[in-house]
Order: sequence, then C-alpha cells, then structure tokens
Amino acid sequence: MKKVGIYPGTFDPITYGHIDVIKKSLKLFDNIIVAISDGNQKDQLFDIDERTKILNDSLFKDLKLKKNKIKVITFDCLTTDLCKKYKSNTILRGLRAASDFEYEFQLAGMNRALDKNIETIFLMSDVKNQIISSKLIKEIIELKGNINKFTTKSAIIALKKKYDS
Repeated sequence: MKKVGIYPGTFDPITYGHIDVIKKSLKLFDNIIVAISDGNQKDQLFDIDERTKILNDSLFKDLKLKKNKIKVITFDCLTTDLCKKYKSNTILRGLRAASDFEYEFQLAGMNRALDKNIETIFLMSDVKNQIISSKLIKEIIELKGNINKFTTKSAIIALKKKYDS
C-alpha cells in the first residue's frame, strides 16, 4: 500500500519554504497531495483557480517535479476528511520558526481530536528559506522589491501581474 501525505495550505503564493517541505516529503512518502484550501479566507490575493495554476506551473514547469508523485487539489472541508478521502493518515506541516509552533501544535492537537488515526508530521524548511512567508513576499513585490530568492518564476509573474494592474 502506498504511503500518501497530505500537505494542506493556502499557498498564496507558494514559496521556496513550501517547496522545501514538498521535496522533503517526497523522501518520506510515495505520493504527496498538495491541498489548496478554499476556505473562507478573505485576505487571499489570488483566488483558488489562480493559486492552483501558480502551484501547478511552479511545481511541474518551473521545478520539473514528477507529476506521478505529486497531486495538486483544492479543498473546502476538514483536513481530516480530506485524509479519509485520499486514504492518508498523515498531515504534513511546515515550520519556519518557533513562532509557527504554537499555532501548528494546536492545529495538530485538534486534528488528532477529530480523528485519532491521523498524525501530523512537522518538517523544517532549509535555513535559508525559514524567513520566507507568502505575506512578506507580497509586501516586497508591492513595494517593487526583488523576490527572486523567495519564490518561483511562475509565482513572480503572477504577483507582478496583480500588482502592476
């Protein structure tokens, strides 16, 4: 039986920190489901279709990762329900700094309370990418700064379109 990991997030937009988590996950699991949340987040710059396109272009065009190992989906349900749907008992989460830990710890505990068969695995992004956040990338591009070190070509193109229009 194949081991499947679910990596949920908003990915607004994807960063090299997210990509580190995906690449590390591929060493641990046969398949990774990158699940883009379509919940009620009002502060998203990109809509769900835009985020899906950016993610697919970033992973498969820019980085040339294997499509047979990674599936990009959208979801608007509990992550534990998503795990059941894809027959996974593992939620993958990235940690950048200690400040992420409290929220992630609470989220993992709540998911465990919802389904005792689901575990959360925390993966650290590489040190050079631990400072990166989608929020900071958006602030830098809005102020016409260079974000080449923080995200993919496809994400940069999409961000420039948003902020130049």
